[in-house]
Amino acid sequence: MKLTKADWPVLIVSGLFDMKNDAGKRVRELEGFLIEEQHCSVVRAYCYSDAAKIVHSRADIGVIVIDWDIAQEVKGSCGKPQALLEEIRIRNKQIPICLLMDDETKEKITTKMLSMLDELLLKHVDTADFLAGRIETLLIEYIKRINPVFFSALVQYAEAYKYAWHTPGHMGGEGFLKSPAGVGMHKFFGENVFRSDLSISVPELGSLLDHSGVTGDAEKNSAKTFGADFTFYVLNGTSNANQIIWRSQAVRDDIAIVDRNCHKSLNYAMVITDIYPVYMQPRRNQLGIIGPCRLTEFNKSTIQKNIDKNPIIPASKRKHSPVMSALTNSTYDGLCYNVSTIKDELEHSVQNMHFDEAWYAYAKFHPMYANHFGMAETQHKNHPPIFCSQSTHKLLTAFSQASMLHVKNGSHVSINPVEMNESYMMHGSTSPQYSMIASLDVATKIVEDSGTVLLSDCLYDAVVLRQRIASIAMEMKEKGSWFFSMWQPQQVKYENNHVAFTKVPPEYLSSTQEPWILSSKDDWHGFSDIEDNFVMLDPIKLTITTPGLKTNGSYQRKGIPAMIVTNYLINHGIVCEKTDYYSFLMLNSIGTTKAKQGTLLTALLKFKERYDNNVPLSEVFPNLVKQHPEHYAHVGLREHCDAIHEYYKQHDLLGKMHDAFEIIPHQVMKPSDAYQQVVKRNVEFVPLAELRNRVLAVMLVPYPPGIPILMGGEMLDATALPILEYLTAREAFENTFPSYESDIHGVERFAKDGKTYFKTLCVKQSAKP
Repeated sequence: MKLTKADWPVLIVSGLFDMKNDAGKRVRELEGFLIEEQHCSVVRAYCYSDAAKIVHSRADIGVIVIDWDIAQEVKGSCGKPQALLEEIRIRNKQIPICLLMDDETKEKITTKMLSMLDELLLKHVDTADFLAGRIETLLIEYIKRINPVFFSALVQYAEAYKYAWHTPGHMGGEGFLKSPAGVGMHKFFGENVFRSDLSISVPELGSLLDHSGVTGDAEKNSAKTFGADFTFYVLNGTSNANQIIWRSQAVRDDIAIVDRNCHKSLNYAMVITDIYPVYMQPRRNQLGIIGPCRLTEFNKSTIQKNIDKNPIIPASKRKHSPVMSALTNSTYDGLCYNVSTIKDELEHSVQNMHFDEAWYAYAKFHPMYANHFGMAETQHKNHPPIFCSQSTHKLLTAFSQASMLHVKNGSHVSINPVEMNESYMMHGSTSPQYSMIASLDVATKIVEDSGTVLLSDCLYDAVVLRQRIASIAMEMKEKGSWFFSMWQPQQVKYENNHVAFTKVPPEYLSSTQEPWILSSKDDWHGFSDIEDNFVMLDPIKLTITTPGLKTNGSYQRKGIPAMIVTNYLINHGIVCEKTDYYSFLMLNSIGTTKAKQGTLLTALLKFKERYDNNVPLSEVFPNLVKQHPEHYAHVGLREHCDAIHEYYKQHDLLGKMHDAFEIIPHQVMKPSDAYQQVVKRNVEFVPLAELRNRVLAVMLVPYPPGIPILMGGEMLDATALPILEYLTAREAFENTFPSYESDIHGVERFAKDGKTYFKTLCVKQSAKP
């Protein structure tokens, strides 16, 4: 399908469409000429307030024509044209706006209004045909402006209908039309998907591997928009971006300081680069939520102390400056570091700083996040080069796996893009997916044009949802009942008073950073030793808590494990991002709608109703009962929650998890050396019962929380026994409650005597590092 100007409707705002007088006739004539002569499409709005709603809900409007009708304005209920103008310009600074007027309104136009307009159209001077032509001209120019450079070139090429004699083999989709299965796929996705799936042989679109042509132009615009000195588009996700960064800066036997709470791609980067990792220990609160590393972890003396006590780093290497620091920003539950504070500590300690901002690409575009993202401008005169890897696809608008790698040069050391491109080409494909490149280009244009207003809406809606859940919880508590809670401040300083969170205007909470800064004086977050002005909570990341734990982390008499709630939500079409023992995470992104929020609230209330009435599991989870009738056939939802909660309590699973993640086990060999043992087949599967004093060959990553509990090359000795106890408890839980299998990367399961057991790959005891 070819895009035409009709895909960008003209919005005409007038209360005169149905009037029988001359003014009404002129408006209808204008509409008719736009449709019949100029082949445009038209959307009607009968009053200014209706037009504002259309502008909020539709981003495809191409021109807005406002009929300044005195009679409509006098009615009062229709709103005012000045207010509509201001609302449009807040949301879209580029869209052409025409004011349709007559002699009565001409004198009322202020200088401020003129500055927001593109054209003044006189109803009774020019013909309707001429006015329609002027509007069409504005529309065409606007369409040219809104498409960014790479996407424009891609559309232009795809619409040229060229005969291709190069890859891909489907040749613009023709290959799919030669079999029924292919036809089905072609019809589902539409022809444009296939026509824009091109080969690197197309010179008009530049090259992703050498960042030339319109591809390079798009990357340069992204760098400017996101605050980087240069940006690379990465098409295999932030996992690949992390690999590119590390491969470009670290070599064998370098030292890096790494947040233990890091994505597994960073752990694999340690393997590939063959470095010595020195870990920074993150905190954990009573809910099991991962917190920030302590500020002292970034101190130069602490870093040197941790290097000196690392048994596998040779003495000759211990005075070498770490080549890289790697920090997860934000954390899974939305804790964001003050980058200015981090730079204060690290600028003299490491050669490069890397912020893994996979879930945080939007931070540049709203003042809420000032100083809390890697590419932020700070006042530091001395700082090393800074790298940020961002999953543009996660919470902005790129296609899945489309990410960006941003680089900011250091004050005294610059990163040479040509040199870094060697690492990029090592990890990049020679057959890039052009639609993914276009999605990064368009995602940049979206935030460049409207990032602040989109984030403002997103933050506001997130705050309103937070307040709504907290209000329902308070209402239920007053009735002697229960509801879910939010992990958020209970009180906020507002107008020099401490006010309940639910009573603070959402406009203030969604535009002001201060309420979200963690403080040791207000311990709602559970990190009692948190440093001042060090970390903030991102309001759009919603951690919802379930009953079961007291504020001090001890278990309540009754409880509702979060995985039961999220399983219920999944069955009702609602998928959360992360589930812990008594909390689950929802992401309120720029694509979240009020309808989604309403559906979530409805589902939570329905779960409560079914829990309170102890509805049989055969009604709530019929598939679970069908699979394991001997365990669940005659059990109600409340009884089921009670049983799992009691198991958690009796075996202290949350406490065991906390203790396990407080330990960084002894390193016996580098992660890369452990991996080499895998390649050489000097490894064997070892069950948990025999795991003591064995060296892991692979990392073990339990979900929750989704970070390594053991790395390849670490030994499960006496110091690490809490880790073994936690894994053993998880194993036993699975046997007690079938169908609640744990997601643990690095663990394989085997059956014996009717039970399920865990095993993992260990280095053979005969193998040498």
